[in-house]
Amino acid sequence: MSVYDVAVIGGGVVGTAIGRELSRYKLRVCLFEKEAELAFGISKSNSGIIHPGTQNPPGLLKSLLCVQGNALTRKLAKELFIDFKEVGELIVAFDKEEAERLLQIKKDGQALKVPGLRIVDKKWLEKNEPNLSDKAIAALYAPTAGIISPYRWVYDFAENAVKNGLEIHTSAKVEAILSKRPGFEITASGETFFTRYIVNAAGLYADEISKMAGADNFKIKPRKGEAFLLDKKNEHMTRHLLFPLPSKISKGILVTRTSDGNPMIGPTAEDVTDKEDLSTTEAGLRKALEGSKKLVPSINENSIIAYFSGLRPVAGDDFIIRHEDGIPGFINVAGIQSPGLTAAPAIALMTAGILKDNGLRLKKKAVFHKYRKKEIHLFSIPLAKTKSLIRKDAGYGDIVCRCEMVSSKEVREAISRGAKTMDGLKFRTRAQAGRCHGSFCTTRLMRILAEETGTPLVKVTKRGKGSEIVKEDRSSD
Repeated sequence: MSVYDVAVIGGGVVGTAIGRELSRYKLRVCLFEKEAELAFGISKSNSGIIHPGTQNPPGLLKSLLCVQGNALTRKLAKELFIDFKEVGELIVAFDKEEAERLLQIKKDGQALKVPGLRIVDKKWLEKNEPNLSDKAIAALYAPTAGIISPYRWVYDFAENAVKNGLEIHTSAKVEAILSKRPGFEITASGETFFTRYIVNAAGLYADEISKMAGADNFKIKPRKGEAFLLDKKNEHMTRHLLFPLPSKISKGILVTRTSDGNPMIGPTAEDVTDKEDLSTTEAGLRKALEGSKKLVPSINENSIIAYFSGLRPVAGDDFIIRHEDGIPGFINVAGIQSPGLTAAPAIALMTAGILKDNGLRLKKKAVFHKYRKKEIHLFSIPLAKTKSLIRKDAGYGDIVCRCEMVSSKEVREAISRGAKTMDGLKFRTRAQAGRCHGSFCTTRLMRILAEETGTPLVKVTKRGKGSEIVKEDRSSD
């Protein structure tokens, strides 16, 4: 039986951030993820916004962790070579009543020490955000808002943590937790493990994991958000992240930039009961278009190239981050909805502190590898640099995905870093993420994946067992 000091359950941005933080110490730490790859849960549908901390009241834990996480993201992005872009956000007002609400939002943000907040007028908006509706009269400008790739953020945390000793188990659904006092016995996909501490960061299923351990004291209610990606040719449609005034349950329909260039509209916010309901609807599209056109009237439905939805794990108004005193060694990190991506680095620090306060000795390693090798993405570098790379390795000149300019070299590198499904390749490289949705590159990608992993073509999957793409390989006929 494998024995660990800490087991983290959940392979999203929060779980991997915690895993990376704990990998600093002389501990044996593992992470369990039920899907075939990391980032296949909540994190894959995240907007990628690094929030400044302006849209949550000062009294909440998530408000404090958001501001802390915003600052930590800058430091970590440099260590892990993730392309973080500080683009700033505008919360837009369309009448005098909304403009007065901006003053309170600004006051709340200043109480949290969000830097650089200021109210900008119509003249400033016309100059700095020319495609914004001419009905906008003012906005709260928060310069520290940014964008990042949510899935590559997860992979960067995980790859660096593995280099520092974290053990990751994918396709490892936790089925049972038995308290041994001290410690726990975990059964995951038929295997048994022992751990002194458990950190439950299981997202939508955190309530079920907590109940397994004996703490049935909260419920996760999924809130579905439908979002829509626009063609990259609209990349310069906005200069900032555009928000309406927030509602009680959501930040509203946004017009945002993504780290890869595509604008995004949405998400909607609808409470649902099914934790697997990732459907998109005509009603969701209409709602997203209506809300986004209020901000940017020139948005064209014909520019939409992808529909998707995500589920936010709601457990009340705030995050749940605590040691369950009735179950010594069990820490819940649950209800991490927006701004969870931003707060993740701060949540990791807080979780390490809770573990320490509850008896775990945190002794730093003599050597901690805090940097990782920077990945190469042709879509983000100048043509002259691409030509230089091709001269060194012809694989960079073998373009597999023309929509997103992804080479066979990048695909093979992604597989060497852990990609083992077609979605895993897409999230790491953007191959299949363009307007054609993989119509031209899927077959080639499948063959490369089969070749590099030694997997028969009929066993190559979209996102894990049960999502095989072809039934029969007739290539040798």
